Order: sequence, then C-alpha cells, then structure tokens
Amino acid sequence: MSYVSVDNLVKKYGEFTAVDHISFNVKKGEIFGLLGPNGAGKSTTLNVITTLTDFDKGEVVVDGRDIRQDKKSIKQLIGMVPQDIAIYNHLTAYENVKFFASLYGLRGSKFTKNVTEALEFVGLSDKIKAKPRKMSGGMRRRLNIACGIAHDPQLIVMDEPTVGVDAQSREHILNSIRLLRDRGATVIYTSHYMQEVEEICDRIAILDKGKMIACGTEPELVSMVTDVMSVYVETKIPLGFDREAFCKKTKLMPGVKGIIAEDSLIRVDISIEQNSIERIIQEFINYELPINNIKSEVPNLDTLFLTLTGRELR
Repeated sequence: MSYVSVDNLVKKYGEFTAVDHISFNVKKGEIFGLLGPNGAGKSTTLNVITTLTDFDKGEVVVDGRDIRQDKKSIKQLIGMVPQDIAIYNHLTAYENVKFFASLYGLRGSKFTKNVTEALEFVGLSDKIKAKPRKMSGGMRRRLNIACGIAHDPQLIVMDEPTVGVDAQSREHILNSIRLLRDRGATVIYTSHYMQEVEEICDRIAILDKGKMIACGTEPELVSMVTDVMSVYVETKIPLGFDREAFCKKTKLMPGVKGIIAEDSLIRVDISIEQNSIERIIQEFINYELPINNIKSEVPNLDTLFLTLTGRELR
C-alpha cells in the first residue's frame, strides 16, 4: 500500500526545470532512499512532499490526501529532520523538543509524555538540561531528530541526518530510524553515504538532472546494469592438473558466463538469477580441488550509481 504517491511531478524555477516529470511511490512502513548528486532535484522533491514548496504540474498524494487540497492536515502527519541542524542553542534539549512539539498543537499530559519519550528514543534522556552548544555533533544531530519526531509523525523525512557525526552516533541514528519503521512510520531518507543506504533502505530511487533514473530494491537496481556475479575461489592446484579441461567443463555448466584461472585464484562469472554457487562448489569437490576461501561479488551501490549517472554521489 502506497503512503506517498508522486505522479508526473514538475517543478520549475523560471526557465530552469528542477524536477522533470518524476513519478514514484513510497510504501507504508518502509524506509525509502532518495539518492542523487547535488542539483539532482532531491531537495526540491522533498520540499514539495513536505508542503514547503508548490509545484507546476503533477500530483502528490500523502495518506490518500491530495497535497494541494489537504495541505494543513498533511502537515500534521509529517516530521522533518533537515540537513542543517534546526535547534536553538540558548534552549536546553528539553526546551527545544518542547518548542517544536508545541508547533503541532500538542498539549497536556500527551505533550509532556511525547517530549520525554522523544529524548529517550534518541538516547538523550540524561541530557535534558544540557544546551546544544555543550553537546557533541552527534548529540546535536540526535536532538535534531527528537525535535522532528516528538509529535508522532506518520511520515518522517530525513535529509542527511548523519552528516559529520562519529561512528557511534551514526550507528545510534541508523538504529533509531529502523525502530521508527518498526513502529509503523514511513521514512524518506537521503544520504551521501552509500553504505548507510544499502544498510537500512528497503527501496531506493535515483534522481539525476531532475529526472528519475531508476527505482527499486538494491537487487532490482543491480539487475539494470548487470546480470553477472563473480565468484572468487582460492584453491591449491596440484601438479599435473588439467586446468584447461576443468575450465572448459565448468564453463558449460548452467548459469556460468565465464571462467578465469590464474595460479591459485579461480574466478567464475555466473548468472545472478540462476545463482550457481553450490554447483560451482560441487565441481571443485568433484575435481578434488581444495577450497581455501570463497567470496562472491556483485556491483555495490557506488558502482551502480556511477554506471547509471556517470558520476559519483558527492
């Protein structure tokens, strides 16, 4: 079931087309990665979805509501965690979260409960009286998240939430995002860290020059650029071993695209769809070749992105 539906979206600034007829859906309860180099149209798309920017053509629906017809009610559903930290240095952590929660009309016992729980959720319950200027970069990022989720939003938009944080804070933030999804929230996530996107996103959309280049799960995106997986086997080839006969027979196996044998390392390229690794292992056993180490390799998201856009995500 789609929670966010973007259909044929166009946004122009004068003669410049920032978003050029893009369409995608975000399923309810998933973490949806939105990737693209600088100037790809990510920020404009997020600003449209979060009702901050109007658009020229197309349709955007959130929770079954047209964003132009129900902007006020949609705003109540959305939590925004911006790349630029949006907190007040003269307020304590508690006062910051309290202020942002109050903007959504929370009052009474639920108000107090939500503020306290938001700080606990990001691991800052022991820092409620601390002011941001006394906090580390990672703590400020986590406080930024608490401010964006205190009103229990159903859709959470996170724009580069781990920029400039240490490894421990990054892991804490990523775990928090997973927990938000597990609680039923829908998350739209942008990042320049491909490893993060691979680790937490259920599906990924790639934008470039305002256009939608690709959208799907990571395996689906990989299949757009290659159908081959390389299997590397470290072995010990005995004297007199007929390497040519072994390679010839292995190459005839179903799903095998090619084989290269160099010294003690043999690389077998196989079809991702057929995934013939078990048959490859059995062939080594049949020829009494020891397997000292085996690993498989498919293009990662960095390689995929470079192939689809012609440039790195930087």
